[in-house]
Amino acid sequence: MTLTQTEPFTVRRSAADHSPAGVLPPTGHFIGGSFVPGSSAQLIDVENPATGQVIAAVPAGTAADVDVAVEAAAAAQTSWGATTPKERSEVLSLIANIIEANREAFEVIESANTGKPRTVAEDDVSSTIDTFRFMAGASRTLTSMAGGDYATGHTSVILREPVGVVGVITPWNYPLLMAAWKIAPILAAGNSIVLKPSEQTPLSTLKLAEVLAGRIPDGILNVVTGQGRTVGQRLAEHPDVALIALTGSVASGRAVAETAAKSVKRVHLELGGKAPVVVFPDADLRAAAVGVRNAGFWNAGQDCGAACRVLVHESVAEEFTRHLVREVGTLVVGAPEGGDDVEIGPMISRPHFERVKESLADAKAAGLEVAIGGSALEGPGYFIEPTVITNVPAGAHIATHEVFGPVVTVETFSSTEEAVTRANESPYGLSASIWTRDSSLSLNVPKRLDFGTVWVNSHLVLACEVPWGGFKGSGYGRDLSLYALDDYSRTKHVMINHGA
Repeated sequence: MTLTQTEPFTVRRSAADHSPAGVLPPTGHFIGGSFVPGSSAQLIDVENPATGQVIAAVPAGTAADVDVAVEAAAAAQTSWGATTPKERSEVLSLIANIIEANREAFEVIESANTGKPRTVAEDDVSSTIDTFRFMAGASRTLTSMAGGDYATGHTSVILREPVGVVGVITPWNYPLLMAAWKIAPILAAGNSIVLKPSEQTPLSTLKLAEVLAGRIPDGILNVVTGQGRTVGQRLAEHPDVALIALTGSVASGRAVAETAAKSVKRVHLELGGKAPVVVFPDADLRAAAVGVRNAGFWNAGQDCGAACRVLVHESVAEEFTRHLVREVGTLVVGAPEGGDDVEIGPMISRPHFERVKESLADAKAAGLEVAIGGSALEGPGYFIEPTVITNVPAGAHIATHEVFGPVVTVETFSSTEEAVTRANESPYGLSASIWTRDSSLSLNVPKRLDFGTVWVNSHLVLACEVPWGGFKGSGYGRDLSLYALDDYSRTKHVMINHGA
């Protein structure tokens, strides 16, 4: 273990080889309950972003591979969709138990494939287990509107049905957890799945398939690895896929929606975000700074709900910024093996690392003030210093576009009206927070903010019982909660003629 100090951050890297080889899953496609080779010999390398080293290679799936998987999913869905909510609940509980029994392997794989600190990986696995446990219970609450006589001589019955085969595309920032957010409600509603994990982070999803093989009905969960332009495209256009669900970038969402529209299939999109953090002058400034430290840099800022855009009242901006810079300076950056106190891991890949560096260079070139951080770290891996950029003017590019890295910007406002207007000018509408002791502001301002989730005096706090999803450029549809079950089911009206 090597330890270096680069003021004001502690940087921890491991000199030892921590290969996850002993727990890696098979690297074929998972179709119909077993791993199968792809129709192409082409492979995609999978890196550990903390070192830049290749740790595995997975098949570059083809449209033909997707077709085989969809066929298996369609065959399985017929019987799976006919099961009772109780039977589906038992399968979801079993999945939670299996993940729990393999917790250590999932944590090791997730850290190795994403560079997540072990504390973040542990939280991801715990949240994954909780997602399946919640949906196991929620699946038994599925009900329909009561039937009745609404036309003379006829009785109406309203049925809640599965939609069929659902295509799923998951992102690289939370590979296992985002898979769970899709798999759990989709299966709970009686559908089957063909899932394409990010080509950068497929390993934990393949591990899930491995540990579930032979334990859940064959064909209800299928995994095809590969590029979005091939595998994702085919899922979006396939005539037997009834719904396509994606968590990813706005660009990916637009492409999927455009392709899906050609076959008029339903679309569920959870896209990007640029969460404003509105700090009013009466707020507990120290608590707000700690909140931004924790929620702005969690998962190295690679989170669509990250507290990355602070709007603070001009009268307290200097004091708040002083608290924030001090808090950010206590962060520990490093590889997962660097110790339990590591909080900030690397960017997911070299291309993303270069994009974040470019955003920082553009901000400096525009004359913006870097209060702390602002540079890449020397050495192996794709590490960026935790960064705070202050005195950011309204409309600055870095404050209105996703950086998706450990970068927080600070702007000022002079009135509540200005704060609301500036917060809402973002093209995104996923999440926001306000910080105030004023009960009137805490009740009224969230109603005026155009975001799917608004926290008051906290940020990035999630629970399976409440919905997660956005407005505007952040997409539509809801993950988590009973609302997710609505998204993955359909209603049917059956009218019975009394005289027939």
